[in-house]
Amino acid sequence: MKVAIIGGSGKMGMWIARQLTQEGIHVVITGRDQEKLLDAGKELGMPVAANIEGVKQADVVILSVPLDNFEPVVKEIASYVRQGQLVIDVTSLKTKPVEIMHRYIKKGSILGTHPVFGPGAKSAANQNFVLTPVNEKETVLAGKIKQFLEERKANVTIMTPQEHDRMMSVVLGLAHFIAIVSADTLLGFENFEEMKKIGGTTFKVLYTLIESVVSEDPELYASLQMSSPDITQVESLFQSNTKTWADMVKANDRQGFAIKMKSLKQKLEKTDPAFRHAYENMYRITEKF
Repeated sequence: MKVAIIGGSGKMGMWIARQLTQEGIHVVITGRDQEKLLDAGKELGMPVAANIEGVKQADVVILSVPLDNFEPVVKEIASYVRQGQLVIDVTSLKTKPVEIMHRYIKKGSILGTHPVFGPGAKSAANQNFVLTPVNEKETVLAGKIKQFLEERKANVTIMTPQEHDRMMSVVLGLAHFIAIVSADTLLGFENFEEMKKIGGTTFKVLYTLIESVVSEDPELYASLQMSSPDITQVESLFQSNTKTWADMVKANDRQGFAIKMKSLKQKLEKTDPAFRHAYENMYRITEKF
């Protein structure tokens, strides 16, 4: 089997290329920036090609391109996709990319997927993948890919593109938003470097989140924020809740703050049985500092 990764010179494209090569699969990568593509090909030790040439060579085409550039790429390769060929995308949102693939690609098979992790992962083991089939044929295909990934110890969920995007507004959108705003807040303090030196576990967790988000491609994260369907409502709710908690602090309402926090803990324990175990582990870790 031969796989072409469109956008294979990007971080996620290179991660996928490495994983597939370890499986003994022949991989060719493509990319917009010729210099970057040649460097990636040299680093990975695999051939490079233009988009159309890569599609012509491959049995499977993986689209690992930015959301803003997704439609032009699909339009470019669509007429070269043939019967029996599989086209998979790995974008962070699914409704629009899946619709675009179905609009332009009339031959072969299509499947929307989302590896919900970054290119720093060592392997697929214990990582989350979402597959978003929209018809019976794609559901059968998703079942096969699910089995393939689970054999490699990955966690796989199948849902509709719309369900996926609604959840990603929180899973990615809110988490990224919190990290970016936290970074903007912390970097406003002149003694930020001193804070890093004396910060405890909670601060270190926050700073790790900030690093993981702010170090990534700003254009990608801007695109995710602007494209997620429910992100405005989610972030508005977050802002409203932030004001509620800040008002309690401003009013020195210790009792109200404690009652509300206790209520949150009870809700977490009720909805997530693993929370108490995680809380106890965190408490033991904190005791060491």
